[in-house]
Amino acid sequence: MTAVTGNHKATVRIKDLLLRAYIGIKEEEINNQQDVLINVCLTYDAAAAIYENDIRAALNYRTITKQIIGHVDGNRFALLERLTHEVLSIVMEHEAVHWAAVEIDKPHALRYAESVSVRLEAHRDS
Repeated sequence: MTAVTGNHKATVRIKDLLLRAYIGIKEEEINNQQDVLINVCLTYDAAAAIYENDIRAALNYRTITKQIIGHVDGNRFALLERLTHEVLSIVMEHEAVHWAAVEIDKPHALRYAESVSVRLEAHRDS
């Protein structure tokens, strides 16, 4: 197999992570868990993972997902913006992550709309 040189920036997507949380400010939202749908997109330098073909050289997206689940599932948040910020912070705690975007949907938050979502992104200064 021919080695490819150059940029080894990998994009990892965690798609449609469906969790339940108490989210909102109305009484019914405070008292009842609701679905939240989380999507994460991140980039990292995958050169070591590619060349070494070893899990220890790769970004462990399973660990990131478990951290998100532990933080969100069953917990309380007043605002979707705050929840999105907290999840983005969890992702950016991993030094290997260069850039990340988190979008969280709150299905059926508005009448006549499938969902409402908030998207935030961050990047690490080089």
